[in-house]
Amino acid sequence: MNPTARFAPSVAEVDFPPAFTWGVATSSYQIEGAVAEDGRTPSIWDTFCRVPGAVANGDHGDVACDHYHRMPQDVALIKSLGVDAYRFSVAWPRVQPGGRGPANPAGLAFYDRLVDELLAADVDPWVTLYHWDLPQELEDAGGWPARDTAYRFADYAMLVFDKLQDRVDTFSTLNEPWCSAWLGYQVGVHAPGRRDHDAAINAVHHLLLGHGLATQAMRAAETRPHTYGITLNMGTADPASDSAADRDAARRADGMGTRIYLDPLRYGRYPADIVADLAERGSAFPVQEGDLDIISTPFEWLGVNFYFGQNFAGTDEQGRTHDDNGEPVVRSVLPDTPRTAMDWPITPERFTQLLVRLHRDYPGLPLVITENGAAFADEVAADGTVRDDDRTEYLATHLAAVADARAQGADVRGYFAWSLLDNFEWAYGYAKRFGIVHVDYDTQTRTPKQSALWLRDTIARIRA
Repeated sequence: MNPTARFAPSVAEVDFPPAFTWGVATSSYQIEGAVAEDGRTPSIWDTFCRVPGAVANGDHGDVACDHYHRMPQDVALIKSLGVDAYRFSVAWPRVQPGGRGPANPAGLAFYDRLVDELLAADVDPWVTLYHWDLPQELEDAGGWPARDTAYRFADYAMLVFDKLQDRVDTFSTLNEPWCSAWLGYQVGVHAPGRRDHDAAINAVHHLLLGHGLATQAMRAAETRPHTYGITLNMGTADPASDSAADRDAARRADGMGTRIYLDPLRYGRYPADIVADLAERGSAFPVQEGDLDIISTPFEWLGVNFYFGQNFAGTDEQGRTHDDNGEPVVRSVLPDTPRTAMDWPITPERFTQLLVRLHRDYPGLPLVITENGAAFADEVAADGTVRDDDRTEYLATHLAAVADARAQGADVRGYFAWSLLDNFEWAYGYAKRFGIVHVDYDTQTRTPKQSALWLRDTIARIRA
């Protein structure tokens, strides 16, 4: 019996249209390696990985999946999975060492070859311009909390765009600015590891400003039509109970996680309730005249990265509504569901909920699932296969959730599985495996897991 057969019924009859895009996704620092080759300079992640205790096991991306040297074989692997598109990110310090000045020809040449290799394999390249690898020199000059970084990003974006726009149709500016701003500058668990609330708020604004500036510059320079987007990581923020405290906590979480990005992007304003919340603590977005017009520059699609939904409580474990600093409590209460290896709850129904909500609150904006997947403790069998029933079921239920959202009117036009390869999982190092393809980090051998074969067969079946 085909080991993937029992997962087929959940999506076999789903009516995904012929134009629906099926893809897989990666990011530069997580797979490329070659961090000091061909003119690349350090990024904030190269630096952060050397901070004792910052990354599990002291892991780093120096080699990662060695994609920089194995790219042609990886493209052949992508083609074998029967997908339409490959979403990858460009390493800023590889293309523009130090974050200023002219392009590095050797760095650009890698992505030039990658695009050509993909097109020769009949795979559509989707370029993400920023997936967290800020040049260290720009962090030393202030990083994303500094306004100048937004302008440096737009300049860098044009170096990539000028080289690839003749063959690449789809560009995304930023991946998950929430992570860049909040985990990098407020919580400190991602590079650059700072813990400064106002720096994080400034970073939010300057990331969005960089998106708008880059989108305007690319559109002004295009020699043929392109589609531009931005990718946000979003979940659901439901109150843990119907109490006023829990409802207010959910409001705050939704505001800081979703609305402070989408409201300025779509409506040219920050949410009034979040602006008021910040004012209560003496903080504010560093908006200058004209900024919100730039940030709300029209774009063609919104990338949605979804992993799980959450509930929120407005009291801590002791029942207090404010913490020791006098700040309102916003406590995550994870739904009582099965968990992934990241201890993340598996909540496909929340996926549908999110997509329908985005369609309702931000109408007229086509959605593309740019990341969706799960980490599990995969084991390689004696015969060399990887039977990942849990991941296969995760993908099946979440594709069904996308279908449910489409049936309710959500304009979802594509789905990219995260991730193509097991890879460097940021602060978790190599301890967590998200790939639908297993990577033996000692030998760099790639082995498609059951989930990869299931996805390949499902795409073919839907299109039959």
